[in-house]
Amino acid sequence: MRGAAVSLTAAASGFVVLLLTVPVVRGYNGWGVTYTSTKICALKGSTVEMNCTYRFPSRINSVSTKVEETFWFTKASNNIYADLRTDPDYSDRVEYRCKNNDCTLRITDLRESDSAEYKFRFITNQPGGSFTGSPGVTLSVTGLQVQLSSPGVRTYDRSAELMCRSNCRLPDHTSYIWYKNQKEILRRKLNSLNNFELRNHYSCAVQGHEDFPSSSLLVQGQVNWGVTYAPAQICAFRGSTVEMNCTYRFPSRINSVSTKVEETFWFTKLQDKEPVDLRTDSEYAGRLAYSRGKNNDCTLRITDLRASDSAEYKFRFKTNLPGGSFTGSPGVTLSVTDPQLQVRVRRSTVNPYSTWTELTCHSNCQPSHHLSYTWYKNENSVEGGEEKYFHLHTSGPGDKYHCAIGGDVPVRSPPVYAPEFPAVSVSPSGEIVEGSPVTLNCSSNASPAANYTWYKEDANPGLPSLQKSLSFGSIKSSDSGRYYCRAENELGWMSAPTVIVVKYAPKLLSMSATPSGEIVEGSSVNLTCSSDANPAANYTWYKGNQTLLQGPEGFYHFTSISSEDRGFYRCKAENQFGQINSSSLLVDVQYAPKLVSVSASPSGEIMEGSSVNLTCSSDANPAANYTWYKGNQTLLQGPEGFYHFTSISSEDRGFYRCKAENQFGQINSSSLLVDVEYAPRLVSVSASPSGDIVEGSSVNLTCSSDANPAANYTWYKGGGDSPQASGQTFAITGIRAELGGNYYCEARNRRGRRNNTLHLNVVADFPEAWKSAVIGTITVVVLAIILLSAFLLIKEKITSKQSSEPVQRIVYSEKCLHSQSEEQDDPDYTNIHFLKNQTDPVCSNIGLAGPCRRDEEEDDDSVEYTVVKFNSSAPRARSQEIQEDPATLYSTIKTSF
Repeated sequence: MRGAAVSLTAAASGFVVLLLTVPVVRGYNGWGVTYTSTKICALKGSTVEMNCTYRFPSRINSVSTKVEETFWFTKASNNIYADLRTDPDYSDRVEYRCKNNDCTLRITDLRESDSAEYKFRFITNQPGGSFTGSPGVTLSVTGLQVQLSSPGVRTYDRSAELMCRSNCRLPDHTSYIWYKNQKEILRRKLNSLNNFELRNHYSCAVQGHEDFPSSSLLVQGQVNWGVTYAPAQICAFRGSTVEMNCTYRFPSRINSVSTKVEETFWFTKLQDKEPVDLRTDSEYAGRLAYSRGKNNDCTLRITDLRASDSAEYKFRFKTNLPGGSFTGSPGVTLSVTDPQLQVRVRRSTVNPYSTWTELTCHSNCQPSHHLSYTWYKNENSVEGGEEKYFHLHTSGPGDKYHCAIGGDVPVRSPPVYAPEFPAVSVSPSGEIVEGSPVTLNCSSNASPAANYTWYKEDANPGLPSLQKSLSFGSIKSSDSGRYYCRAENELGWMSAPTVIVVKYAPKLLSMSATPSGEIVEGSSVNLTCSSDANPAANYTWYKGNQTLLQGPEGFYHFTSISSEDRGFYRCKAENQFGQINSSSLLVDVQYAPKLVSVSASPSGEIMEGSSVNLTCSSDANPAANYTWYKGNQTLLQGPEGFYHFTSISSEDRGFYRCKAENQFGQINSSSLLVDVEYAPRLVSVSASPSGDIVEGSSVNLTCSSDANPAANYTWYKGGGDSPQASGQTFAITGIRAELGGNYYCEARNRRGRRNNTLHLNVVADFPEAWKSAVIGTITVVVLAIILLSAFLLIKEKITSKQSSEPVQRIVYSEKCLHSQSEEQDDPDYTNIHFLKNQTDPVCSNIGLAGPCRRDEEEDDDSVEYTVVKFNSSAPRARSQEIQEDPATLYSTIKTSF
């Protein structure tokens, strides 16, 4: 019942016919495999399932038996069983379903090449505990064929039919599809086609399996006459024997006359348009035989084949009917050749844990009869190597395999072997310069021919070249390195290295300083210049445009760097292929201020009132901060080394200095004298003894002033322009009355001059009567002046009232604005001061010094002033050229009432 169930399932899944469904047990001593079916016929493109059960002893020598591996195979040799799951021919078409000692093999998309004997094998944990169910299940995969079928004797008048047939019996409910010239023309339940046309191609397919149609049949000639050859093409070795088979057909009756075959023969040539029977051809004498069977079969046998026997062989038969002859055309094509064996290598890599290599002995033509094979390893025959294929797990270096076909003269194939050590060469040879084309060539003796892969050490595996050559159109410096050529075929691999050294000009030039941060004067500093170059570069060091050092070392060393070393440095790297310059690197040496100096602008004489700049400068890095001092007085602090006088004065005269400092130290400048020059001022004149000078006595006149540079003094008398003396002191001895009067002292330097006047009063030593007369005269004059002043004052008041203007507390008879014009007459001064115990004293000031002012020590009572100006018509004296100094000393006469 179980076998029947499997049969129905298989048939439904793809037109599978189980030719023998009786379970067959293969085994002994508790070990065995039972196949549900031993013969299966299946249609190409369908799916088949093969089922088995297996058994084994539960315990051997007190050790429990465990199944470790189960699989199906069709090929085995050299103790290697090719698991179907690892066979590339069955990739994605094989499935195992194994459970509880039951295992099913399922193969989809069947091919005619799948026809084979399938065996099940299981491996246990017991020593030698492996078992194969042999014989196994024979699978025959066949396709559909279109055949021309003639009617029987009794129905000779019916048309012939085209039949869609298979070597496997198909289910009765199968539906067929018919094609004419590859176009569908009919679908029907029957496998025959009655209506067809000559000289057209017909094919058929099973519905649901349209992707697997039969080969097409060209229907031509007389449909009731025909010859069928099997096979239509034959390849045979020279010296061997070949047989050609055919069947022929003809109408059994024509016009009520029975058809009888009277002659049959084979031919390859025509003579006078008539076929020449091979039996009459001398080239085949003693080598040819015909045979004819009962069922219209015919056979041609040729022995000791020669290359000249290669031809198209046709069968011809003649009947008793008029014109009743027929030749089967096209015929059988025979190719006679020398045996040419070749070992084809196929490696299984589907499962990385179960890999094998299959060697197949292949001939340029495959004889129809079975051949005897022998396998050799290194010229020694291999035990168990009698099949067309031979399996290997590994192939050692130097191992060579070949096959041979048995016979009177054995024919051997060329050997197959893994790649030998590759030979690697570089083109062009010699020095490789960047930018040039370079090719790496690799060759290895291997059979089958090796595939090549290039690798670079310490790089991503696999370069973009799977050829024997690796080419660089324009090689780069980065291409330098060790390269490996790997030659590989299905039997193994071998690799060989080569080294590429690319020569190139310096590039990627860089420059650095150590230490990399702040560089302090006195520290040790290294400059480093590096580049990528081959051969190594020579270096030249520069500071600005000055060449410092040349050599192969890219270093420049400062044992104790100084501020003078500060600047921009660069280096040049060069070799015979070129040169490159670095960018400049600033070596910024940090140091305390030094070489401090102070200067004034303008740099020459400094005149009071001018603009003056003091500048403090120093050599320092980072830049110094400055502090200004005048003597010990701090003036200014800041980063600017300037001190400015908008309008310098004599008070600014003195010694100035500055201090420059940064984080590394400080330094003080020397002192700079700022010598402000100005004209004499505050000129004062004095007499010793003071007061009236008695005639005949001696007197010293002294003149002093504030001036820079120091003033020179010149003395003048009265309005004369002749100097009386020079020097600060004018000594007069034995003075006489005519020497009395005004004396002028002029103080002069290159910036200007000032003067002051001293009135020297020389008196005679006369009687009291003369003194009284003089005093009286003076009194009268003074009174006259007072009266004149009072008159003028009253007149001024009257005028003010008439003009309705406010009364001024001070009335001027004339504005006493002193003009310093060179054209104004020199003034003559007399200052008379009256002291009286009145409430409103009157001050009379005669001269050009300016308006009379009330003494600040007096009370606030109103004071009226009168200024009297005397204009002299005398010629201008030298004193007129002298500007009047506000500090003029006047000789004063005081009278008390």
